[in-house]
Amino acid sequence: MLLGGCAGPGGAVSLHEVRDFADQSAKLGAYNELSTRYRDTYAREQLYLAPAAQQLGKETDARRRAVYDDFVSAQKAVVLYMQTLSMLAGEERYDLGDRLDDLGNGIKANLDNGLDKRHVQAYTGMTRLLTRVIASNYQNRSVQTMVRDGDSDLQTLLDAMLTITRLYIKTHENEKKTILGIFDVEIPMANKPQDRMLVTLAKVHYLNKSAEYKLLDKRYDLAVQGLTKVSIGHQRMREHLNDLQAADLKSMLLSYARDLQEIRLGLSANN
Repeated sequence: MLLGGCAGPGGAVSLHEVRDFADQSAKLGAYNELSTRYRDTYAREQLYLAPAAQQLGKETDARRRAVYDDFVSAQKAVVLYMQTLSMLAGEERYDLGDRLDDLGNGIKANLDNGLDKRHVQAYTGMTRLLTRVIASNYQNRSVQTMVRDGDSDLQTLLDAMLTITRLYIKTHENEKKTILGIFDVEIPMANKPQDRMLVTLAKVHYLNKSAEYKLLDKRYDLAVQGLTKVSIGHQRMREHLNDLQAADLKSMLLSYARDLQEIRLGLSANN
């Protein structure tokens, strides 16, 4: 009560700004959508690839699918951490135990995709923290201790997600060049009168694909912005552990929560 919050069940202090920031940070569903898009790249490219490129496309597809679960697991750990932090900052208590089973068996280092030993260790540390907190029914756990114990691993996992997102962006750019490049080459060559209808249809398809890729360009930028804001916001809480009710921290967390909400809406927009 001395912190100026509202006492909830068990005497917990409600930190509304922390809760709102954690709530918005946990809504990273669009990141999962980008992960799925990365996994399914070959399914979209297949119709456009020349026969000579099909085998390489299949091999690359197998490698993407092999790392997909690891990429998603990193996100799940971050989301569950933020959901747990939100609950500790609020006045309600509910069971998140079933979410632990969804975390999987861990992640593996893969230097080709940017995941290294630090990220593997951070995932292990994060899952141990979450298991300990959730399995103990959140006893003797406060926002302060959660932020203190979780910040290092959280920052490393967010770094992993940013690294993975940059891989998604690179893959997206390559797909865009592959598919749009075919139209750039083939349409000028189809200059016979009997090709007019085919060219018209090809141009319409090209415009639709161009619009799709421009929308995705924005989504990837927003994903990077969102992950960066989550990282900075949590870092600031770590720096203000002894005064989570500081006016400047509360103002910043509210601002970041609004920004994350706008980013989430932008990521889910269709145009």
